[in-house]
Amino acid sequence: MIAAIAVLHVKEGMAAEFEAAFAKLAAAVRAGEPGNRVYQLTRPQGQSTIYKVLEIYDSPEAVQAHRDSAHFKELGAPLGPLLSARTEVERLDVV
Repeated sequence: MIAAIAVLHVKEGMAAEFEAAFAKLAAAVRAGEPGNRVYQLTRPQGQSTIYKVLEIYDSPEAVQAHRDSAHFKELGAPLGPLLSARTEVERLDVV
């Protein structure tokens, strides 16, 4: 299995809009990607503009299927304007 932690920096005052848009994406990932085990939005305690997404996939092919999916492209697009910086992704091996 393969994991990733994506760090997203959301513009000040845009948290509610970001969370609503992300919820739609997460629901589509969970429903439409059998190779995805976890796709969970989190936020460090005390933070209002930093979010982390924990992702776990069965295989490299499942990661690619996620990136290539129509729902990721369609539902992920509205997130871009809500971000204040480039998304940082740390790739991990599940042990």
